[in-house]
Amino acid sequence: MSDLLPYEEVSTGAKPTASVIWLHGLGADGSDFVPVVPELGLPDDLAVRFIFPHAPHMPITCNNGYVMRAWYDIVFFDQINRHADRAGVLASVAQIRALIAAENARGIPSSHIVLAGFSQGGAIAYTAGLTHPEPLAGIIALSTYIPAPELLEGDALAANHATPVFAGHGTADPVVPMLLGQQAMETVQRLGNPLSWHTYPMPHSVCLPEIQHIGAFLAKQLA
Repeated sequence: MSDLLPYEEVSTGAKPTASVIWLHGLGADGSDFVPVVPELGLPDDLAVRFIFPHAPHMPITCNNGYVMRAWYDIVFFDQINRHADRAGVLASVAQIRALIAAENARGIPSSHIVLAGFSQGGAIAYTAGLTHPEPLAGIIALSTYIPAPELLEGDALAANHATPVFAGHGTADPVVPMLLGQQAMETVQRLGNPLSWHTYPMPHSVCLPEIQHIGAFLAKQLA
């Protein structure tokens, strides 16, 4: 499928039985989280294929039109709210669905696929995961928020109403305030998804305890 986003790929075994599609943050790229894989502490008998896609380059309005890798444009933001480009969010959701379909074609059912993302990538993981037409194994949302809550309505949520969610956030995050993460948590809880919420004494980043908690979540959901 030549129209797929380019990506980095890492497998923890010769014959993967599950996949994790992990989305980077604004201005980063797919290589950003590749070093995390060995730190997850996954069981030796769990073969997982990690897909780390590169977001397209686009101008970001709130950054004076500077071109960088991004999952959608942020038109502007106030102290708390990010005003995301809804059409851009939907375009990225479609690209993630194409990656899921590609994994399905490689023999991995959607029920063995986890969507993960950090910051802007986590916003797409939330949206694509909760609205995917087939049940997924889980959603991992790190230092992030829900960019377009109006998309999380109606029948689009039927397939993943029970999909477990892991959400982590730094208590000293100056980029995505923890209040945004808490608002997303409350939205997911209202939808009825099982959610585990974790906070860490860190800024806009990840830390080893969080990575270890993610590894435990993956081991449980992909066993």
